[in-house]
Amino acid sequence: MLTEIQTYTLFSGLFVSLCTAAGAAIVFLIKRNNNESIAQITLGFSGGVMLAASIFSLLLPALEGSEGRGANLLTVVIGFILGITLLIIIDKSLPHLHALSDVPEGPKSNFNKSTLLFLALTIHNIPEGMALGVAIAAFSIDPSTISMIVVLAFGLGLQNIPEGAAVSMPLYIEGKSKIRSFIFGALSGIVEPIAASIVVLCSAFVADLLPFFLSFAAGAMLYVVVEELIPQSHEFEHSDKATVSVLSGFILMMILDVALG
Repeated sequence: MLTEIQTYTLFSGLFVSLCTAAGAAIVFLIKRNNNESIAQITLGFSGGVMLAASIFSLLLPALEGSEGRGANLLTVVIGFILGITLLIIIDKSLPHLHALSDVPEGPKSNFNKSTLLFLALTIHNIPEGMALGVAIAAFSIDPSTISMIVVLAFGLGLQNIPEGAAVSMPLYIEGKSKIRSFIFGALSGIVEPIAASIVVLCSAFVADLLPFFLSFAAGAMLYVVVEELIPQSHEFEHSDKATVSVLSGFILMMILDVALG
């Protein structure tokens, strides 16, 4: 019999993964033409949602948990910086290729484009899974924080739809079959429930330093947004589409946080 924590971990992880698969399935509805506007909109929207989630669902609760005391506030700042540092290390250590780029990043490798795109989304999804796991760990301390799980799972699932499409569409445009493009896109989200489960397994440790881990996840997510998602969405002409998408994602996630929180 699953415990309450295990149940939330299972179903929230399954939900965000299915959302990624739903986004990847968009490949079955498009023609093989390089539609940069769609890529700009999807990346911008994902960036906006992650930006709002990192602030309203992670960083602000971390600051509230610090109770304004100097030592605890320092813990939040350190967690935020270490979250950024972890993503920088992963970004520099793992070869990957972003959806709108032709130049791989990280160490040189012989990986094909499909694998490099998959690894890029893996980097994005690690902090998202961590954030979900931290929210579930917070629930183990205070059951009234269940709204944090709902908001994060729904928000992350929502932005996973364009993220799944951001993997499958470029692969299809490059010549892969729709089935293969879909499979790669769907599997790109599997790291989220894995990362969430790892954090939940350490929930007793996380509970003792909850403001630290909330800010840690926030820093990791904000790194992805500032370093990759927003700049990538503005790489081509008519960047106003990307800007509107970022702001739309931010507003939607903010509304969800207020309405469901």
